[in-house]
Amino acid sequence: MMWAIWPLGLMIDPKNPDNWSVVIPVLNEVELLGGLLAQLQDVGELLVVDGGSSDGSCELALLMGAKLLRFSCANRGAQLAHGALQARGSHLLFVHADARLPEGWSGLLANCLKKPGVIAAAFRLKVEAPGWRLRLLELLVQLRSSWRELPYGDQGLAITEQTYGLLGGFQPIPLMEDLDLVQRLKKIGCVEIAPAAITVSGRRWQRLGVWRSCWRNAKLRAAWRSGVDSELLAKRY
Repeated sequence: MMWAIWPLGLMIDPKNPDNWSVVIPVLNEVELLGGLLAQLQDVGELLVVDGGSSDGSCELALLMGAKLLRFSCANRGAQLAHGALQARGSHLLFVHADARLPEGWSGLLANCLKKPGVIAAAFRLKVEAPGWRLRLLELLVQLRSSWRELPYGDQGLAITEQTYGLLGGFQPIPLMEDLDLVQRLKKIGCVEIAPAAITVSGRRWQRLGVWRSCWRNAKLRAAWRSGVDSELLAKRY
C-alpha cells in the first residue's frame, strides 16, 4: 500500500476517508444536500460553507454532523477558500452540494494522487437526467477532462493540503474559481481523471436546455479568459 509521508514522520493513508476533509459550498440546497452528506458520514472532516441559505440547508448540515461555516455572501470561490482555510485533513476534496460520489471514492482518488507527477484528481461526469444530448455532453466532458486535463468544479477536485497551500488555493471570485485553480495546477503537475463518475443533478441543463447552457458557459469562459471581471460574469450567469 502506498502511504504518503507527512510531517513529524506520520504515515497518512489517503485511501482512508478519515484522512480527508470534504468542503461543500452551499446556497439553498436542502433538497439535494442530504444525499451527499449521507455518503460522507465516515470522513475525518465534513465542512459545509453556507453563503446565506434560507431553506433549511444550515439546519440539515448540522443535523447530519457537518461543521457549518457561515459566510457573509454567496461567492463560491470565497466559500471554498474559507472552508479550505478551516480544514485539518491531509487531503482535501471540494465537491458541489448536488453531487453523489462513486463507491470507494477516497481510494479511487488516492490511487490517482499517488501516481508520479499527479498533483490533483477529479471524476468523470454523469448527469442524473435522461436524453441523448446529456450523454453526448458527458462524452465531451470526458474528452476535455482527459485530453486537456481540464475538469470543472462539478466533477469534484481532490488535492493534498500541501499542494493546495503551495498554490495559494481558490481565489475569492464568484465564478470561474474552478477553472482558475485547475489552470494553476496544470503549471506544476498533472490533473488525473479517476476511473469512475460523480453523478450530478441535471437541473441546470434541463432549465435552460443542453445546447443553450453549453453555449452560455462557453461565452462566459471566453469572456473570463479575455479579462472580463468575474463579478460581472457572475451577474450574467
